[in-house]
Amino acid sequence: MDPSTLIGLALAFGSLVTMITIEGGHVQSILLPPPMILVFGATIAVGVAGSTIKDVLRAVKALPRAIRGKSTPPHDSIEQVVSLAEKARSEGLLALEQEASTVDDPFLRRALQSIADGTDGDELRYMLEDEIGTKIKSDHSAAKFFNSLGGYAPTIGIIGTVVSLTHVLENLSSPDKLGPMIATAFVATLWGLLSANFIWLPLGSRLARISELEVERMTLLMEGVLAVQAGSQPLLLRERLRAMVPAHDLKSAGAKAKEDAGPKKSKDRKAA
Repeated sequence: MDPSTLIGLALAFGSLVTMITIEGGHVQSILLPPPMILVFGATIAVGVAGSTIKDVLRAVKALPRAIRGKSTPPHDSIEQVVSLAEKARSEGLLALEQEASTVDDPFLRRALQSIADGTDGDELRYMLEDEIGTKIKSDHSAAKFFNSLGGYAPTIGIIGTVVSLTHVLENLSSPDKLGPMIATAFVATLWGLLSANFIWLPLGSRLARISELEVERMTLLMEGVLAVQAGSQPLLLRERLRAMVPAHDLKSAGAKAKEDAGPKKSKDRKAA
């Protein structure tokens, strides 16, 4: 799990609360139900109105993925493909059918099954590229929905402020009430800007980034299995796939592997 979204949101709202506290204000002054209901309710409503029901459901289902942010490290995908290449060279491509039944990733499972079924290399590439393209379109619609909410929210906040100011103008005969009423009116604008920049836009960016990582992983697997089908030598395949991954991602994976290997070596020495 990648907790960056939760950490970022906590820091953002924490900064807001800290600012209010330092200035001598009270958090309760912005926690007003009427403007919050308008901003959040109307923003989601117009977001739904501007999309299809399938897009909305897809976006809602993507929320847990945005919070968890779980992605397979490139190093793990490379080693998995290399092990498949070693098995294919020693036992033949038909052995990949048995491997397909033990793989959790549906994309890789279908690719291995297609190889075992004797699918042509060009046809397999077309099929996998189409699946990746469909994945990109599906993820884009989910991210686009939250980005659209981020675009609607500030304007809806201004609408709420205008409505409240209209009510203020109706009470000019009570000057002692004008100050609190005007302050309350601008809370709607605050929540419009706040929800857009603290919630909706970060969620949209998060989903887009997770989609990029997953597409990169799928592309890595696609090139790997196609090379396995072509009979690529495992060591050369490892170097080829590593060349497709940014160096910093490989370094982080290598550092983690060393950390995991460290305790094992110490245990072995104690056992000896």
